[in-house]
Amino acid sequence: MKHLQMKGHVAIHSAPSALRQHIEWGLNTILGSPQNFSWREQPLAAGTSRTAIDFHAPLGTAAKIATALKNWHYLRFEVHELGASGGEMYRGTPELGIHRASLDGAGNIVINENQINKALAAFDEAEVRENFDYVLGKPWDVALEPFRGVDLQEVAKFRITAI
Repeated sequence: MKHLQMKGHVAIHSAPSALRQHIEWGLNTILGSPQNFSWREQPLAAGTSRTAIDFHAPLGTAAKIATALKNWHYLRFEVHELGASGGEMYRGTPELGIHRASLDGAGNIVINENQINKALAAFDEAEVRENFDYVLGKPWDVALEPFRGVDLQEVAKFRITAI
């Protein structure tokens, strides 16, 4: 039986520079071939670097990558895996740990019945909102957004200087 190939993306927003070789080795092993890593300084966290790679791999590869990355407690990362019928997203920070979300074919987070029931089991409206924010990964988005912004700022600076 042929394994379903998924498109994926790994963004390591910050990793201690001393871990770069270990991360590369781990990702190359999981993906089964050498990847082209382009590490850049992460200005928001002294002594750390950032990189991103795209991949095509069998369904479930994102989970393997996220599991490997979460074992290095100092990383901030995101891993996406998406096919026509959906996929998964993982986000991790040292402070929050790891968050997993199911995605539909357009990349939107899908909340299942059990997650909805758990969120609605709260006593008051504020707690219900907090529970849904957690299921959707809002604390991870808030923590990772400044790190995502570093790449966007670089793109904007490049465009301005290229004009």
